[in-house]
Amino acid sequence: MLVFFLRRLLIALPTIILISVFVFSLQKLLPGDPLLVLAGEERDPEMMEFLREKYRLNDPIIVQYFTWLGNAAQGDLGISLRTNQPVTELMLQKLPVTIQLATMSMIFALLIGVPAGILSAVKKGTVTDYIANVIALSGLSIPNFWLGIMLILLVSVKWQLLPASGYVPLSEDVWLSLRTMLMPAFVLGTALAATLMRHTRSSMLGVLNADYVRTARAKGLSERTVILKHSFRNALTPIVTLTALLFGELVAGAVLTEQIFTIPGFGKLVVDAVFNRDYAVVQGVVLVTAVGFIVMNLIADMLYFVLNPRLRVS
Repeated sequence: MLVFFLRRLLIALPTIILISVFVFSLQKLLPGDPLLVLAGEERDPEMMEFLREKYRLNDPIIVQYFTWLGNAAQGDLGISLRTNQPVTELMLQKLPVTIQLATMSMIFALLIGVPAGILSAVKKGTVTDYIANVIALSGLSIPNFWLGIMLILLVSVKWQLLPASGYVPLSEDVWLSLRTMLMPAFVLGTALAATLMRHTRSSMLGVLNADYVRTARAKGLSERTVILKHSFRNALTPIVTLTALLFGELVAGAVLTEQIFTIPGFGKLVVDAVFNRDYAVVQGVVLVTAVGFIVMNLIADMLYFVLNPRLRVS
């Protein structure tokens, strides 16, 4: 297993380097000068030069890149030009919010999408299959912002069951925190559930007619055992990949949903940073998000190793 992991890690490291080059280069291509905001309305030349020296903007590009990369490797992602706070500190403030939203959304997606996909595959060609496909198509077609607004109008304004917006940390009030996150998590989860349902159905259809499944039925095993133990386990590989990628996408930040429900997560942080030309924050969020995607893929690879005995033999 260690050799398998090291191989994947050796592939991941060059990818991270390329991403860091792209992230650093991207902010150099963006229009505008963030120092104009810091210099004030007078924009004194001496102040501008002082700020350029302070943030080492007069250094050659290659020197700036390696300085930034070396600091990033040590956990120093720079200083926010707008708030004068360390970017790492800002991100650590937002990370628990994003992790909570992503986790709750993923729970909704898995609880809805995977069982629906299994049922649709087992009942292929029946009314159940058609209904599941219609629901999945609806989940993919309905915009998150529209569903979020409708839920606020019905659940919060009309029925007054859940808070319309805001965020309460788990450390302050667990129950209230879960209630404030329930609607945004459901909005994101239903869209992901539709994707998971379609992939689960496709993967299950690929194994239901396999020889080992027919053998399991011929042995007299119950249909429940055949479906869950023999079919579903062998259909898990693409589902695990998709789940890891979707979770990484959620951690990256669901911008529209966070804006609608006023959730102070990664999405809102990067939107505010872009509008304020706070390039250090943009760089930090994009880099951490990209590394998060790679880590999720590594975790998926490890799960492959556990789920697929053939990898342990090779």
